[in-house]
Amino acid sequence: MVTGAGSGIGRSVALALAGAGWSLALAGRRAEALEETASLTAGADVLRVPTDVTSPDDVTALFAAARERFGRVDLLFNNAGTFGPGGVHLEDLPHEAWRHVVDVNLTGSFLCAQAAFRVMKDQDPQGGRIINNGSISAHAPRPHSVAYTATKHAVTGLTKSLSLDGRPYRIACGQIDIGNAATQMTARMETGVLQADGRTAPEPVMDADDVARTVLHMAELPLEANVQFATVMATAMPYIGRG
Repeated sequence: MVTGAGSGIGRSVALALAGAGWSLALAGRRAEALEETASLTAGADVLRVPTDVTSPDDVTALFAAARERFGRVDLLFNNAGTFGPGGVHLEDLPHEAWRHVVDVNLTGSFLCAQAAFRVMKDQDPQGGRIINNGSISAHAPRPHSVAYTATKHAVTGLTKSLSLDGRPYRIACGQIDIGNAATQMTARMETGVLQADGRTAPEPVMDADDVARTVLHMAELPLEANVQFATVMATAMPYIGRG
């Protein structure tokens, strides 16, 4: 199962999994975007479920549909996320904007992980894998990114808790922290973004397919092995020594 599968990293990961022979449950807010992703999967067995990951009812329906179609869920790529309003100073960030980012990035990830746990504990053979999409911002913030940064730090705590609580049930959980994959969300990187020292400067990006290959590697490990944390980033992006 891939959330946020209608574009960007979610789409790239879905295509990589399809190419490796996985059956797919694609989740995202826009049905037409999911259809487009499905059309690129070259004949894979694909279920498309328009889903708002902030809605417990939607998430319950998503996992019920996947279980009905495939009989089990072996992998969740917890990818749906939002950056929120860009360039807004902390003191000016509206409460509604803060709540929206928290609801999508943190609560949405929790709800999907919780639903995955329920299925993975109950299925036979028991177990499965959850891969959370963290971010470079799970380690170091960008200017004016308090909501996104706080939620991505929280995703790290979620990953650790899932790993611990999943041990008795053969549920493995890891996290991939991504820096400057070329997607719509990062399009501004190549034209110039605010740096920690106050400059505006362009940043290098990498192909989202490079991220997808790493997720595929994590996904295909036996459940006795786990990549707990992986960082995949554009080599020359200003992260090491960012500020």
